[in-house]
Amino acid sequence: MGSAALKEAQIPISGMTCAACATRIEKGLNKIEGVDNATVNLALEKATVKYNPDVTKMDVFEKKINDLGYGVVTEKVEFDLVGMTCAACATRIEKGLNKLDGVKNATVNLALETGTVEYNPSQVNIQDMLKKVEDIGYEARVKQDSEETADYRALEVEKQKGKFIFSLILSLPLLWSMVGHFEFTSFIYVPDMFMNPWVQFLLATPVQFIIGKQFYVGAYKALRNKSANMDVLVALGTSAAYFYSLYQSILSLGTNAGMVELYYETSSILITLIILGKLFEARAKGRSSEAIKKLMGLQAKTATVFRDGNEIDIPLEEVVVGDVVYIKPGEKVPVDGEIVEGRSALDESMLTGESVPVDKSFGDAVIGATINKNGFLKIKATKVGRDTALAQIIKVVEEAQGSKAPIQRLADQISGIFVPIVVGIAVVTFLIWYLWVSPGEFAEALEKLIAVLVIACPCALGLATPTSIMAGSGRAAEYGVLFKGGEHLEMTHRITTVILDKTGTVTNGKPALTDVIIDGDIDEETFTQLIGSAERQSEHPLAESIVQGIKERNVPLLDAEEFEAIPGYGIKAIVNKRELLIGTRKLMQKYDIEMGSSINKMEALEDNGKTAMLVAIDGVFMGIVAVADTVKESSKEAIKRLKDAGLEVIMITGDNKRTAQAIANEVGIDAAIAEVLPEGKADEVKKLQQQGKRVAMVGDGINDAPALATADIGMAIGTGTDVAMEAADITLMRGDLNSIADAILMSKKTIRNIKQNLFWALAYNTLGIPIAALGFLAPWLAGAAMAFSSVSVVLNALRLQRVKLNEKTA
Repeated sequence: MGSAALKEAQIPISGMTCAACATRIEKGLNKIEGVDNATVNLALEKATVKYNPDVTKMDVFEKKINDLGYGVVTEKVEFDLVGMTCAACATRIEKGLNKLDGVKNATVNLALETGTVEYNPSQVNIQDMLKKVEDIGYEARVKQDSEETADYRALEVEKQKGKFIFSLILSLPLLWSMVGHFEFTSFIYVPDMFMNPWVQFLLATPVQFIIGKQFYVGAYKALRNKSANMDVLVALGTSAAYFYSLYQSILSLGTNAGMVELYYETSSILITLIILGKLFEARAKGRSSEAIKKLMGLQAKTATVFRDGNEIDIPLEEVVVGDVVYIKPGEKVPVDGEIVEGRSALDESMLTGESVPVDKSFGDAVIGATINKNGFLKIKATKVGRDTALAQIIKVVEEAQGSKAPIQRLADQISGIFVPIVVGIAVVTFLIWYLWVSPGEFAEALEKLIAVLVIACPCALGLATPTSIMAGSGRAAEYGVLFKGGEHLEMTHRITTVILDKTGTVTNGKPALTDVIIDGDIDEETFTQLIGSAERQSEHPLAESIVQGIKERNVPLLDAEEFEAIPGYGIKAIVNKRELLIGTRKLMQKYDIEMGSSINKMEALEDNGKTAMLVAIDGVFMGIVAVADTVKESSKEAIKRLKDAGLEVIMITGDNKRTAQAIANEVGIDAAIAEVLPEGKADEVKKLQQQGKRVAMVGDGINDAPALATADIGMAIGTGTDVAMEAADITLMRGDLNSIADAILMSKKTIRNIKQNLFWALAYNTLGIPIAALGFLAPWLAGAAMAFSSVSVVLNALRLQRVKLNEKTA
């Protein structure tokens, strides 16, 4: 193996824990054919591989590392792309970028006009990618934030508008002259000047080569890269009409100009109509990123910070972690942080959907873009810029909008083979007309060829899926449902079974004091005062909820003189010179406390899913206090929505069977699986999948992570602070089970919309080609139809932005 041919690659690796890991990877890489030498540095977490690029490739190394159980670290960059016209352009850029060494995966979204590249930074850099896109014949720039993108979109609309007006002014006289040719329009006066071939030539040439330049450039680049796209069809069709007319104009010198068959108007009107279609498309695409703009609009623009002894206003981007930010009543919280001074109520509805403001004071966390209602706050910034909850939400939405659904791959494949087939059909059409239908009639045969080329442009096909995914995922985000990618948006509508984790999903996840039962000679206030004062010393979570419940009854608490926690039993305390025992049956038995018939009351509480604690004062049984995890207000209604939609709903919990069944009965769930350990939840999901069910798992994303990852669709109930929950495919920001039905409804509507788009795009092309080939479609009509097919697809997708969620029926 000649050393001159060797290349060296550095591969960042994740998951190594010791020298044995490094050795294992080293051995694995060295066994690959074509590798001269591989070394792994544990401290740097990098592998350096010298290899022969003719024998092996980077993706072989990556596969090997993954097979050994480690990961290859990659970076991601997003580009705005300029100059794409159809799905074939997007595919070419995608292929070009994917061929670069070090690029793991590149996807291009035609509707968003963006590209996302996952790459190994030690092998390829952003400049290489930008150059590659330029070589293929397009322009790329690293994606700025969405406000700049919005400006770029507005410029694009203005540019297309200018082109259209220029093209229209020159084309109208040609259209006028064409209208004058028909017998039924002979009453329309057409100036002789417009009939002159050379006047028509002067009007058509700027349209053909100035406005139409983009089609020639696009076609040349496509053909140079051994592929064909919509530009090829437009350039072929309009050039055929233009150059045939020019040939006729030269022949007409010295003859009666009015008798010459000219098609200048065909090429000019065609280009004008296509530009009009592009103008509508640019406008519609601008509207399709409304969801992102709305989310961006939630952010505060400036922040008041305390620096160097002064209170100063600075742009949001300049806030750094550790800054103390001042927030006046009525202002938006600029960044995520922690309150260091003050108390207030915050409106967090943008995040949680809860309309009731939440009380916050010292030490509490606040989230950027929420609104400070009434108090003055000082917060210490903990997350700024791209790390804030809102920025994470925007990122998830952008990534979902830019990702491909499996259904789109079908459209991409069809687009790829469509153009060469169409060119073939057009040539055959021309020959049939020229040789058989109208022998020797070159002009007539040419007209049919142009009509076929133009009607068949597959641009609507390329826009069918991405525009629907953008609109659907964007609209869902406005309702707090974040899809991580197009594939999850597509999969969700196929779900047949929904598994709900109990704690924090069906219930609030926080126990609350539900019952105070007195069974002795004592008034309620004294009883609760003694219990609250004793339990205040305990660190047990149930004690906390008892104390909280008693405080809410405005009962003043006392200090305990003595306190002892008895693990597994309860507590013993002395308050106001009275001895209290609070805990289980075992505690009462230990101190020989007689309970009498109260044991039945305790069992009744437990049957209702409550945790009951027995209370004895000065050696005499006095009563029971009970706490329970309360059911979310919306759970019952949401579960009814899911069942009405034909879904099987199952609850899963680590609690005992009695508690689980009580909660299930309360909310209307038919099946409850109880006493399941966190690691057992994934097994329960698998069991259902083995029965052929498509399962959605809904949990709070922490102990449910294995089950969320195992399910066909994992839905994490999150209140937004940790939005990109890694294991979940969908994050339900609002913590409301109605969001599950919303997610499924949005998925159904989006997939239906995509299918409508694909059907119309394909049906339009399939029907249009034979109509054009049979001679029933003038080229300019074909151009109008082609331009408006793209616009109709985009407008149909935009209907998703008006979908109303949280309806009573899915």
